[in-house]
Amino acid sequence: MTSISVHKLQLQYPVIGAQQRSLKNAMLGLASGGRIHKQGNTTVVEALSDISFDLTDGDRLGLIGPNGAGKSTLLKVLAGIYSPTKGAVSCQGRIVSTLNIMMGLEYDATGFENMEIRAHLIGLNASESKAFAQDVEEFCELGEFLHLPVRVYSAGMAVRLAFAMTTAQRAEILLMDEMINAGDAAFMQKATERLDSFLKRARIIALASHSEAIIESFCNKALWLQDGKIVHFGPVQDVLEKYKSLGQRAAP
Repeated sequence: MTSISVHKLQLQYPVIGAQQRSLKNAMLGLASGGRIHKQGNTTVVEALSDISFDLTDGDRLGLIGPNGAGKSTLLKVLAGIYSPTKGAVSCQGRIVSTLNIMMGLEYDATGFENMEIRAHLIGLNASESKAFAQDVEEFCELGEFLHLPVRVYSAGMAVRLAFAMTTAQRAEILLMDEMINAGDAAFMQKATERLDSFLKRARIIALASHSEAIIESFCNKALWLQDGKIVHFGPVQDVLEKYKSLGQRAAP
């Protein structure tokens, strides 16, 4: 059974060189939010603290909270990019992350070679790899450019290829930091339909977004983070009502 279980998760990391800067500048230089404190002579960011929740088949979790609350950091822990300092994280099922769809794109390789690399990385066999490449080729509509190195593509063409490869994967657990798009407006209708199908195929979704409308449309549960801690977790409408009643807004 597909599942996510997070128990008393804590994530801390040191700020290198903080002693040579003011605390204000150190805070401005952080990649994500959290609480800052000292451990001896080391400045430490407590990015996530005492995070616990469980998701099972059919759950669509919306992560809400202000910038720096820890939403993206939590997704990176679930994706295996960050390892917990304390606590336990267990994800049962094939994980697909859209945190950076351009990551892993080989710019000196051709479009077709990138498909082969991606198919190998996600563990597809020969027949699955062929079907994967056919799907990507048909959807991205790059034609003869797929025989050329990606470095000669326009930015929009590279995004099309990356989007097509990402959404061609089978995701049991889908991790998203805001909704992804496929670049140019002329392609967006087709991309929107594909993205909708991609979302529906996933058995569990964890989605961070500043849009209440997106959270309400796609999620059945919500987790409100503030300063790396859980404020509320539960049915999406209950959590959003609490969030708004305390003067918060999901928009930045």
